[in-house]
Amino acid sequence: MVKKFRANMLTSQRKQLILATLQRDGQLVAKTFSQQLEVSEDTIRRDLRELAAEGLLQRVHGGALPASPAVADFAGRSQIAGDGKARIGRAAAGLIEDGQVVLLDGGTTAVQLASQLPPALRATIVTHSPSVAVALALHPTVEVIMIGGRLFKHSVVTMGTAALESLGQIRADVFFMGVTGVHAEAGLSTGDLEEAYMKRALMARAAETVVLASAEKIAAASPYLIAGLDAVSGIITEQSVPDPQLAPLRQAGVALTLV
Repeated sequence: MVKKFRANMLTSQRKQLILATLQRDGQLVAKTFSQQLEVSEDTIRRDLRELAAEGLLQRVHGGALPASPAVADFAGRSQIAGDGKARIGRAAAGLIEDGQVVLLDGGTTAVQLASQLPPALRATIVTHSPSVAVALALHPTVEVIMIGGRLFKHSVVTMGTAALESLGQIRADVFFMGVTGVHAEAGLSTGDLEEAYMKRALMARAAETVVLASAEKIAAASPYLIAGLDAVSGIITEQSVPDPQLAPLRQAGVALTLV
């Protein structure tokens, strides 16, 4: 429990304490926090707004959640958790069976999955990611179907009406989905509204969805909700995620694969 502090605590000290509390507890309730620090709730809300503007937390009704660092563009995300993403991609690739139709999301972890498919695998990969398609171009027995549309350069995926219409003709066995946030209460989230709609549309075309989430995305949230945790079959993440961050996911009934 946060001990009480004087009302004249410096703004920088309050902000440091806010971030430390989010890291420790995974959430912050503005009213409770203001009482513990003996300052007004408006003061805490102002601190939260300023920290959110810096990308250091995600504001929600009544307080805040940890912000995901995975909202950088594709090039920036390529520098985050490279080894972990490779392990996640390898584990996901091992779940794909001969004859399956697989929807593969965009993102750096999806590229890792594509590059680690067994050479003898005979399957169909449907993707809206040019990067994934290129990674599969030399695979001898995987058929690749590209979903066309407007290129969203931030994530290097196609989106828009044309992409959504193309999805209407597809029935996949499994969708491997990337996210920027996985939180027991806030669900699965991403940093762009249209991208959230696209991911929901992809989920609707698959019999099941498996989330690929490197460690920095666990217990974090982004502005736009994709779906609740109950909408997916499981999450593949890293063994390095601290157990206090995994425990709420397990309590929510999520099937976790740690690699």
